[in-house]
Amino acid sequence: MEVLLDATVEYAKPLTESRLKAWQAALFPTGYSGMTRIPVGTWRGENPMRVVSGPIGKEKIHFEAPPRKSLEKEMRQFLSWWEESSRRGEGLLRSGLAHFYFVTIHPFEDGNGRIARALTDMALAQDEKLSTRYYSLSSQIMEEREHYYNVLEMCQKGNGDVTPWLTWFLECAIRSMQKSREIIAEVLDKAEFWRRHGALYLNRRQKKAVNRLLDAGKEGFEGGLTTRKYVSMVKVSRATAFREISDLLEKRILLQNKSKGRSVSYTINWG
Repeated sequence: MEVLLDATVEYAKPLTESRLKAWQAALFPTGYSGMTRIPVGTWRGENPMRVVSGPIGKEKIHFEAPPRKSLEKEMRQFLSWWEESSRRGEGLLRSGLAHFYFVTIHPFEDGNGRIARALTDMALAQDEKLSTRYYSLSSQIMEEREHYYNVLEMCQKGNGDVTPWLTWFLECAIRSMQKSREIIAEVLDKAEFWRRHGALYLNRRQKKAVNRLLDAGKEGFEGGLTTRKYVSMVKVSRATAFREISDLLEKRILLQNKSKGRSVSYTINWG
């Protein structure tokens, strides 16, 4: 979080070697990645940097970073490209290219993916000249990490054509924006609900149950609220649950669902 905040809030500050190294050191304040001690605040060591899976003797190499001897040159070229590209081109494409470029160089022993995601959001912040936005590409990439690793590997092993990567990246951005729009709509719906009903008195248990229904969204609370679910949710007797649900029905906060049979359930009155 500290790295992402620095990348987005301080997006106008130059991206330098020392800033990148400070980010990586901030990710591993103890000097350990899990149980392994790693170099922090400095480029990776002389050992080949590979992403490998499979048992010993039958390993599959998914990716091998450029050799250590060329790392300084690669990073100087990356930082030069970063500065030059900020003055031209489409911001979202630059963001995708920066992510791919950095993670392929793989300059650190660990933390490369997280720093690449920070650079993704930093590039967008520079393009929009805004330190905050209502969607997060970094979070969406993490949600789709299986597809992310697959397309990354395909392009890193390819002939230099990164079109499949950019296609996936742009589609991921669209999904991130769509999800953000849905979240914002839910927040606005909830705010409007309490604007209409905020003056009514509800006890602590009723507020808890109503907020659970609101958080689930208009179609999210499967099967509706029942007396049994209310008992489990707020830890009261069945008689108390029935009385408090009845009060919510009387105040038009809940509506009874139309259902057949003996099962009775309730939903939020969004209207």
